[in-house]
Amino acid sequence: MSMSDEMVQIEVKSTLDGSDQPSLLFVPKTDTPVPLVVGLHTWSFDRFNQVETYLPLCRQCGWALLLPEFRGPNLVSNPIRQKACGSPLARQDVIDAVRFVSANYPIDAKNVFLLGCSGGGHAALLVAEDAPELFRAVDVWCPVTNLRSWYNHQVQTKQHYPQHIEACLGGTPDEAPNECLSRSPSSRSNALKSLPVSIHHGRHDTVISFLDSRALASAIEAAGNDRVYLDIFDGVHEQIPIRSFEWFLQLMNGKRSAVQITG
Repeated sequence: MSMSDEMVQIEVKSTLDGSDQPSLLFVPKTDTPVPLVVGLHTWSFDRFNQVETYLPLCRQCGWALLLPEFRGPNLVSNPIRQKACGSPLARQDVIDAVRFVSANYPIDAKNVFLLGCSGGGHAALLVAEDAPELFRAVDVWCPVTNLRSWYNHQVQTKQHYPQHIEACLGGTPDEAPNECLSRSPSSRSNALKSLPVSIHHGRHDTVISFLDSRALASAIEAAGNDRVYLDIFDGVHEQIPIRSFEWFLQLMNGKRSAVQITG
C-alpha cells in the first residue's frame, strides 16, 4: 500500500451490498503507527467536502485522515439518496473503510477519532452507535440528532431542508416513521454510553436548534456515560476544528491544558 503527501482515493467493498465505495485517504510517510481522524462530510456534500478543513491539521499533527463518501449528499439531486442519510449502507461504508485502512496501513488502532459537523455530525453519531469499539472518541459540531425534531424546526422556520429529508426517508417523518427513527442518533443514544463524546453547538444556530444537542447529551449521560461533554458556545451553525484536534491530543496525552484554580 503506497503512501503520499497528498490524499489518494481508495475503494473499499461494502460488506452489505458488495459495491465498491470510494474514500479519500492521507497517511504520513512513516512506519510507525499513527492516529487516524475519520472526517465525515456535511449534509449537502461528498467526500471532498472537508479536505481543506481537516488535512492541514492532520499534516501538522502527523496523523492519518480518512474521508469516506458514504453514499454522497443527502439531497433530492442524489439518485441514491435513500441509501445516504444515515442508512445502514451509509453507516457500514464508514465502518468498512475504517477497518480496511486500519488493517492495511500503519494506523494506531487505539487512537481512531471520529469527527463531523452538521450532517457529518449526524453520520458520526450513528456510526459511533453502530461500532463504538472502533473509536477512541467522537467529536461533533451542530449535529442533526433527531430527524423529526429537525424536520419540524425546518418547516416552522421555512427553510429548504424538508424536501431533502423527505426524499431521503421516502416521505415525511409521519409517512416514514421507522426510517426517521432508525436514522436519528437520539433513538439509540444508550449505545454511546462507553465512548467519550463531545458535542458542540452554537447558541444562535438557526439551521439546527442547539436544544436537540442538549437533549442528546442529557440522554447519553442518563445512559451512564460520565465522559459526554456539551459545549453550547456563542456562535451560529459553525465548526472550530482546531478545538477537536486539541481534545484528541488531550485524550492521547491523558491530561488537560487548562489552569486549575484553588480557593
